[in-house]
Amino acid sequence: MPAAVLVGAQWGDEGKGKATDLLGGDVDYVVRYQGGNNAGHTVVIGDQKYALHLLPTGILSPDVVPVIGNGVVIDPGVLLGEIDGLAQRGISAERLLISSNAHLIMPHHKALDKVTERYLGKARIGTTGRGIGPAYGDKVARMGVRVQDLLDPGILAKKIEVALTEKNQVLTKVYNRRGIDPAAVVEEYLAYAERLKPHIADTSLVLSKALDDDKFVLLEGGQGTLLDLDHGTYPFVTSSSPTSGGACAGAGIPPNRLTKIIGILKAYTTRVGSGPFPTELTDDMGEWLRQTGGEFGVTTGRDRRCGWFDAVIARYATRVNGITDYFLTKLDVLSGLERVPVCVAYDVDGVRHDEIPMTQTDFHHAKPIYEEFPGWQEDITGAKVFEDLPPNAQSYVRALEEMSGAPISAIGVGPGRDQTVVVRPLV
Repeated sequence: MPAAVLVGAQWGDEGKGKATDLLGGDVDYVVRYQGGNNAGHTVVIGDQKYALHLLPTGILSPDVVPVIGNGVVIDPGVLLGEIDGLAQRGISAERLLISSNAHLIMPHHKALDKVTERYLGKARIGTTGRGIGPAYGDKVARMGVRVQDLLDPGILAKKIEVALTEKNQVLTKVYNRRGIDPAAVVEEYLAYAERLKPHIADTSLVLSKALDDDKFVLLEGGQGTLLDLDHGTYPFVTSSSPTSGGACAGAGIPPNRLTKIIGILKAYTTRVGSGPFPTELTDDMGEWLRQTGGEFGVTTGRDRRCGWFDAVIARYATRVNGITDYFLTKLDVLSGLERVPVCVAYDVDGVRHDEIPMTQTDFHHAKPIYEEFPGWQEDITGAKVFEDLPPNAQSYVRALEEMSGAPISAIGVGPGRDQTVVVRPLV
C-alpha cells in the first residue's frame, strides 16, 4: 500500500497535528521524518489539549504505531520527559519505534546554539536555542552521535570524547564559556539508553515490510516549506528538509511509495523567528489575528508574526512538494471580518512577480499585491459539510484553491478533533 506525506505549506505552525489526528483512524504508522524539539504539534481531543514536540501525533491513537525516523535529531531528555508526561495522562508510548540511525542532540549542541545566536546580535536567525542546528551540523560533518551508539558504551564514550575535544575549545576559547565534562555526558546518556533501548529499531526495514503488508504509512514533518534548508527563505530557515523530498530521506521510504502529498495551509499566514514575511501585519489587525487565532508557539511560547494569506508561497509549495491535496486550517478565525485580503502577487521595485523572486534581496523587497474578498459574519465552528459554510466563506475557499494550484480537500473550522469539514477523502 502506498504512503502519504503531510507537509507544511507555509512557515510552519499550519496545523499539521490536527490533520494527522484526523487521519489517525485510517493510518497504521505515523512517522516523524525531520526536525527536532524545535517544532510542535497541538492536538485537541474533546476538552483535552496535547502539545507534542518530538513524538509523532500518532502516539494519541491507540491502534497506530508512532515512528521517529532517521531524519530527526533527538534530545533524549526531552523525549523521555514527553513520554512521561503522556503516561501521567494515561497514554502509553510502548508502541513507539525510534530509528537507530537518528542523531542525538548533545549538551554541547545546546550550549553552542545559544551562545552563537547571542553573538549574532541583529543578524540572528531566530532559532529556538535547543541545539537542532549544531546537531545537524555535526551530522553533516560526520562527527555526530546516533541513537544506535547508545547501545555500545565504548563507542558512545569515544564519540563524545572526540566531539568535546573540539567543542570545548570553541566554548572556552572563543566564547569564554565553561567546558563540558565528557564523563558526565556519557553517564547521562547511558541512563537514557536504558529506557530507550526497547524502542530502538531499523525503522526503514519496519516501514518497508509494513507497506508490503498493505499497511498505510503517514509521514509528518515539522516546520514548513518556507523553512526548508534548500527551498526556504535562507538563511532564516531550519536545518533540515520539511518538504516532501525530505520525507523520503528522513523516513527511509523510496519516492515510488508516495501517492498522496497533503499540504497544510492556514487560512491566513504566520511565521516565528526572523526573516522576510511579505504579508506581515504589524498593526492592530495583526494583533487581532494573533489573539483570535491563539498564535503563540507550541514549543517556545513566542508570539507568531501574523499576516494575510499569501497565494504566492502557496503556489510555490504546490510546485516544490508536488502537493495533491490541501488541508486548510483555522478558517473560523476569519469570521467577523468585513473584507479579507489575499496576496495574489508581489511588487518588487515596480515589477510584478506572480512567483517567489529568485534572489534573497528581491524577496526581502517584495510588497504584497492584494485582492480583497467579502467576509462573513456567521459562526462556522459547527459546520459539518462544505454547504454549511456561508456563501462568502465558500467563495474564499474556492479562490484560495484556484490560486494555490491544488484542491482543498479538508477545512478546519475549529480546534477540536471533530471540527473539520471534509470535502473529499484525503486517503
